[in-house]
Amino acid sequence: MGKRDDLIAKYADDLKNKCGMDPDMDLLTKVTIGCGPAIYNDDASTVAGSQSSELETVKNNFLIKKLGLPDGDNLMAAIDSVIETYGKSERNKYRVVVYYMLVKHFGKEAVYA
Repeated sequence: MGKRDDLIAKYADDLKNKCGMDPDMDLLTKVTIGCGPAIYNDDASTVAGSQSSELETVKNNFLIKKLGLPDGDNLMAAIDSVIETYGKSERNKYRVVVYYMLVKHFGKEAVYA
């Protein structure tokens, strides 16, 4: 197994144990690949859930540009909901896990088909 496979296993573990979700491994793998080399960078691989500029970046670059969602209050509400599910006190919120939950939340799995 390569480094990416190890990371995918770690993300799946977070989804199961911290978020109470049974991950779709195929989708999780595609979301991981979609994040590119950022997953190997300690800073870029996580989302600072308490930093509003970071959450704006997730909204603009992922939800609007990648998933093609129209801008609206529901986007930030969804991000807040995902951060809440992950656990506000959870120090390492992996970007892939946050993105995966957002894809599921909006039913946008087709983007990764």
